[in-house]
Amino acid sequence: MFNIALYQPDIPQNTAAIIRLCSCFGSTLEIIEPCGFNLDDKRIKKVAMDYLNKVKIIKHKTYNDFLIKKNNSRIILMTTKAKKVYTDFCFNKKDILLFGRESEGVPEIVHKKSFERLKIPIKKNTRSLNIGTAVAIVLSEALRQNSTK
Repeated sequence: MFNIALYQPDIPQNTAAIIRLCSCFGSTLEIIEPCGFNLDDKRIKKVAMDYLNKVKIIKHKTYNDFLIKKNNSRIILMTTKAKKVYTDFCFNKKDILLFGRESEGVPEIVHKKSFERLKIPIKKNTRSLNIGTAVAIVLSEALRQNSTK
């Protein structure tokens, strides 16, 4: 099912919450390094609890390594800079949902190499949602669209 990719995450507690989310929904978590912390950080273990051992985590040393190993999957970048809203997009089970670094998003090359750029609409005069919240919102919609009834 859907892979979640984090581009150079820098807040361990957010990554830990996403680990739990991936575990609960059967998603693989891909981490594009460098990371702002180690996965054995006590803050990760505190939030992820025993879910850390129940999720597949793939680490990529660089963004280029990530691109090489994407296995013909579409990269769907979630960004506040997109014009298209995530609910107006048809997700595919092999899509990789990519989320930027909490402190600075992603560089322009990542925007250019993505299949699609999408946003979650939020109120004017607000910057962004917490990344864990954003992952949950988009993953829920992607799963809803691809559920078998």
